[in-house]
Amino acid sequence: MTSDFAATRAAFDLPEGIIYLDGNSLGPLPRAAAERVRACVQDEWGQMLITGWNRAGWMDLPARLGDRIGRLIGAAPGTVVLGDTLSIKVYQALASALELNPGRKVILSDTGNFPSDLYMADGLVRTLGQGYELRTVAPEAVEAAITPDLAVLMLTEVDYRTGRRHDMARLIARAHAAGVLVVWDLAHSAGAIPVDLAGADADFAVGCTYKYLNSGPGGPAFIYVAPRLADRVRPALSGWLGHEAPFAFDLGYRPGRGIERMRVGTPPVLQMAALSASLDIWDRVEMADVRARSIDLTEAFIRGVESACPALTLASPRDPAQRGSQVSFRHPEGYAIMQALIARGVIGDFRAPDILRFGFTPLYTTMDEVAGAVAVLSEVMEKTLWDQPQFKTRARVT
Repeated sequence: MTSDFAATRAAFDLPEGIIYLDGNSLGPLPRAAAERVRACVQDEWGQMLITGWNRAGWMDLPARLGDRIGRLIGAAPGTVVLGDTLSIKVYQALASALELNPGRKVILSDTGNFPSDLYMADGLVRTLGQGYELRTVAPEAVEAAITPDLAVLMLTEVDYRTGRRHDMARLIARAHAAGVLVVWDLAHSAGAIPVDLAGADADFAVGCTYKYLNSGPGGPAFIYVAPRLADRVRPALSGWLGHEAPFAFDLGYRPGRGIERMRVGTPPVLQMAALSASLDIWDRVEMADVRARSIDLTEAFIRGVESACPALTLASPRDPAQRGSQVSFRHPEGYAIMQALIARGVIGDFRAPDILRFGFTPLYTTMDEVAGAVAVLSEVMEKTLWDQPQFKTRARVT
């Protein structure tokens, strides 16, 4: 199958006159999602009421959609399940991994990791007490810091600020040689780059669906557990829907089979309806094609910006093999520059302290849009259009 990116672009409801380079933060609306959600609301919830859990298959959605995401991240059927938020999934994976490695009490991560992941790890070790520790090192120092005293290595594969990419297979092999389990955050990987969890012998992975996978704001997260571990993990968050038989209403908790035990709360059915519409688009493409196109787009953008905007400094790795599907540039006035761009119809985002971040999503981003974004950015920089008070007032979301 050869991916047709003109056809996938047509499957999204993109606002006229906007160049959208922020799908790495929130994916746009699939055209079919509105009708899919309407049908879920009116035809299923409206007409079936509570019988929709059986008649419409709501209860099975987390596993069914998990298998479809599994194809994009190299996970076998029955190893991925959806539900809850990414922070909850991070907590689940970390707690389970720690329990599987008794006698060790150190979680290792890097200082470039997404802060929420570090917050969850810090909260977990404070709750556990008794010498448990979160240790962080610079991203480039991670491999050397993998030592036999570690219990868990927790990393985000693609850095949210710069797009720098960890070598998953290499770090897993190094960790396993030291008896360390690994938890991967795929928030900026799933739908952006090829991932091979099974081939890399990953232990745990988590990720969100509202970025490259286009499930909409607040879309559910997913969790992967390797088959060799799935029946051994004991969920720290032993929710009702992770029980072996939820409707037996036992007072004692018995974990469900395999990945089902990692379910916690009631699945967000309406959000999953939107996700299913997006995954219909993903079913039409191959990740190798997505990656090749992503490299073409990002390379063209870097060449254009460096030629036209010498005041901006590339923050992402120059080698495309070392970055995800985003490009970041640095400038002391990065926030104001981004606001000026947005005012002119080019939407990216800003990450403190000085990062202008641009996401490239081949399902709908075109080469013409890359050239258009470079032209607008060049004008903003050349004419100092960002130097206006309205562009320097920080909004709550940057």
